[in-house]
Amino acid sequence: MTFDEMKARIAEGQGFIAALDQSGGSTPKALAGYGVAEDTWTTEDEMFGLIHEMRQRIIESPCFGNGKVIGAILFEKTMDGTSGGKSVPARLKERGIVPFLKVDKGLEDERNGAQLMKPNPGLEAMCNRARELGVFGTKMRSVIKSANPVGIKEAVRQQFAEGARILSCGLVPMLEPEYDITAADRAEGEKIMLEAIEEGLLALPEGQQIMLKLSIPKEAGIYGGLTNHPKVLRVVALSGGYSTDDACRELAKNPGMIASFSRGLLQDLRAAQDDAEFDATLSAAMDKIQAASVA
Repeated sequence: MTFDEMKARIAEGQGFIAALDQSGGSTPKALAGYGVAEDTWTTEDEMFGLIHEMRQRIIESPCFGNGKVIGAILFEKTMDGTSGGKSVPARLKERGIVPFLKVDKGLEDERNGAQLMKPNPGLEAMCNRARELGVFGTKMRSVIKSANPVGIKEAVRQQFAEGARILSCGLVPMLEPEYDITAADRAEGEKIMLEAIEEGLLALPEGQQIMLKLSIPKEAGIYGGLTNHPKVLRVVALSGGYSTDDACRELAKNPGMIASFSRGLLQDLRAAQDDAEFDATLSAAMDKIQAASVA
């Protein structure tokens, strides 16, 4: 797929984006959910080898290339790895799936009710290498935990500032100011965040587009204007700790948003499953998530 073909696939595809980007901090939890205990590995390299085996199994599953997955977000080590005898980005594109790269370096400590992203001086170098490998876009996450306007606006401004750096490298940034779904004041805070996002879009130069990855909102439909915004290629939803069924039920209330689930996609997969059971379990989850994405 060319860049323009990948852009059209993301803009128009009737499917969802798989989040396969668990990094160092979240990898042990992801492996535990997959049925691989921490005493299975002794080094970080062994741990990442095990998670790569899981991701390869997903990528190579017959159902993964059936058109319901239109994109996949990768961890840097996954992007640098292989699947099906090819580089992971090349193999994904061969299967009709647009590759994205997680580029943030983790979170700062909470301040003003938000956790901003850590400094990322090597961002341009990473983006240029990703583009050479055929990656289409990036994803980076910050977390908002309360309806503090200072923290919310700071988090959103940082997302747009880093997005400008990514756009300058020829990739499409997926901005992810995640709002903690357990926050008591989420409905109020999401309205503040929406205003901050709209301000960022207003300042974005004409002709440029970004993507947004947001928590499924407390007030259904609040992001409808973003899904039709000319500077927004696509709005995707994170599962945010919801189970697959709960995430799909809530997502279906928000036309125009599509899923970009991690836990919601992987929660029932186990290392001990044989290939037929693994494929059937993955396929069932994909069917639910795709249906909610096009509802």
